[in-house]
Amino acid sequence: MRAVLIATLVIAMGASVSAQIDARSLMNAQRQGQQGLGANGLPGMTDPSQPGTGGQPTDPNANPTGGEQADTTKKKKPRKPLESYFFSDSIRALQNFQWHIDREYNTVKVEPIDTTLNVWRLDYPHYHKRLGNNSVGGLGQASTEVNYFERNRSREFTFSQPYDAYTYNTENVPFYNMKHPYIWMTYLESGQKRYREEHFEIMASQNINPSTSVSLNFRSRGSRSRYDVSRVKDNNFAGTVAHTGKRYSVFAGYTRNRIEQQESGGVVGDWAITDTIFEMPSGVPMRLAKAEAKNSYRNNAFFIKQSFGIPFARMTDYDFSMADLPAIYVGHTFEYNAWDKVYVDKYSTYRDERYERNPNGTFKSHTDTYYKDWYYNPEKTRDSTYERIITNRLFVQAQPWNRDGVVGTLDGGVGIDVHTYSQFSQGDYLSGKLKKENKTSWFAYAGVQGKIRKYVDWGANFKIYPSGYRGGDYDIGARIALSAFIKDKPLTLSGSFSESMTSPSYWQNNWTSNHYRWNNDFKKEGETRFNVAFTVPDYGVELGFWQGILRDKIYYGPDCKPVQHDGTVSVTSIYARKDFSIKGVHLNHRVLVQLTSNRHVVPVPLVSAFLSYYYEFWVKRDVLRMQVGVDGRFNTRYYMQGYNPALSVFYNQNETELGNYPYLDAFISAKWKRMRILLKYQHWNYGLFGNQEYFAIARYPLNPGMFKIGISWTFYD
Repeated sequence: MRAVLIATLVIAMGASVSAQIDARSLMNAQRQGQQGLGANGLPGMTDPSQPGTGGQPTDPNANPTGGEQADTTKKKKPRKPLESYFFSDSIRALQNFQWHIDREYNTVKVEPIDTTLNVWRLDYPHYHKRLGNNSVGGLGQASTEVNYFERNRSREFTFSQPYDAYTYNTENVPFYNMKHPYIWMTYLESGQKRYREEHFEIMASQNINPSTSVSLNFRSRGSRSRYDVSRVKDNNFAGTVAHTGKRYSVFAGYTRNRIEQQESGGVVGDWAITDTIFEMPSGVPMRLAKAEAKNSYRNNAFFIKQSFGIPFARMTDYDFSMADLPAIYVGHTFEYNAWDKVYVDKYSTYRDERYERNPNGTFKSHTDTYYKDWYYNPEKTRDSTYERIITNRLFVQAQPWNRDGVVGTLDGGVGIDVHTYSQFSQGDYLSGKLKKENKTSWFAYAGVQGKIRKYVDWGANFKIYPSGYRGGDYDIGARIALSAFIKDKPLTLSGSFSESMTSPSYWQNNWTSNHYRWNNDFKKEGETRFNVAFTVPDYGVELGFWQGILRDKIYYGPDCKPVQHDGTVSVTSIYARKDFSIKGVHLNHRVLVQLTSNRHVVPVPLVSAFLSYYYEFWVKRDVLRMQVGVDGRFNTRYYMQGYNPALSVFYNQNETELGNYPYLDAFISAKWKRMRILLKYQHWNYGLFGNQEYFAIARYPLNPGMFKIGISWTFYD
């Protein structure tokens, strides 16, 4: 009887779907007949030939002729992984990864999410890159890169650049792709409550689907400082949304940076650190101790970058990417970035007890003020500065063969920058009104890049401002990397070249405040750079060489005002890294040698070094791993830069030569499953040995010894 029923169903359905039915359809039809389901899978649909039904369909959508409807169920497509031409198969296979976008070109830079012990002990973010930065003090405070060639060359709101290690911007905002919801929390603290450094950070990210993700990042760092009037608090937020589809991609983000810095002005004299022992560091006399000086920075920024790909070859529903097909991409970028800075203080004096030595060996004291000029208000200061830039770019990217071909992509674009600058002028200083000035710049750019399998990676770029505010500026660059492999271990020799002509920043030409004012007409700066590097990552080897020729360099002189050097300056940097690992013992070395033809224009130490010696081992296999060791930093004596609070700039000084001091940190770091733990005694050699010249910036001593504890925990279930 059952065989007859099945045959009847086959005949009834054959009139409409005889060319499509298969064995699976037969099994479904049989199952549906047994369960009282129609061929379309709807409940209540019965077979008219079944006994006991009276041949009456109960579903209103049933076939009115009494026959059974065709099986319209579509086959489910297999779940696809991340669809994007930005990521290779090896990247898609990762459980979690992050990337940053390029502001101008239709590319991204993929990076792993670091949850290892590699740099966990380096709780100051400005120490993460090679030799790191020279800082005016502790966590969250202003700093500048040790290597001249790693310093920010942007002309956009230069007052915030000393805080680049802490702030979010378009190019360092992280985007994530996670197979599971991901939360990462970090907390570190040190010192007594009244002198505490605190670092809190939380990141949450989740993928809506394999190609669409959202993330939130919040960081709060602050220091009450061991020294008087040196408190700082940094709050940084970034929210992002990314969709990296097969053809359409969009990256959008909002960032907010807020910095509040209590300014000390540095010690009244280096003797207060090098020749005198105070009962507490808070007793060290500072030049702005009574001035109630403070800087407040606020930044709001939004960006969206989107592109659409048009393939020149047919794509199927099962292609994950356009990366292997000839294609063209068109896109648009919009950026809004607004910064404001408010500096306040009040008139005060400080007393230097050892201003100079008398012939009889005693010291002569001197009373002075930090700022020599008080142009508008002789009692207090409130300098407000505002800068906004709105950028629109239209770009095209051609992919002649495939994205990793010999000529992978050809890029081109045009754009416009709309600048707005505001500051107090002499006429409206007391009224509180700001004078605004708008400027517009047009630019065009192009680039090309390609690969020859895994052995050659090359590229070139060009950008020019043909008209407008920065008319005549240009930047030309080229790079190449050659790789060889010994037992699948890469050896890479790379080189790059750049030539640029850049207008001075608006603030270098125009400045009005209570303490400083100028109206300059500086020429454009020119710079030629060469860089060669050799790396063997598996053996911890890196060698680097930079050569720069600077023309008409603009810098801040001893009076803290900008000045332009008439002529050329040569700067050379040689970098070497070698990490040794012997049965858990790690001996890591980073050394930088820098030569300058004119220290008054570009002051750099001859030798800087970062050494890290530690022992790493399993306490319990695959459960608890630990590092115990010492980190040390050192640079030779030189006329290091000073820092000016009212201007938020580093300036060149000729008064004091400092250095030759080893700054050592002892640490124990561990990873227990998903948790990282840090115990650290920072500057443990304080007061034990060394020449007491623990300065990285003139008159700004680094923190004395303090104990730190920290924890970082990852959740991704």
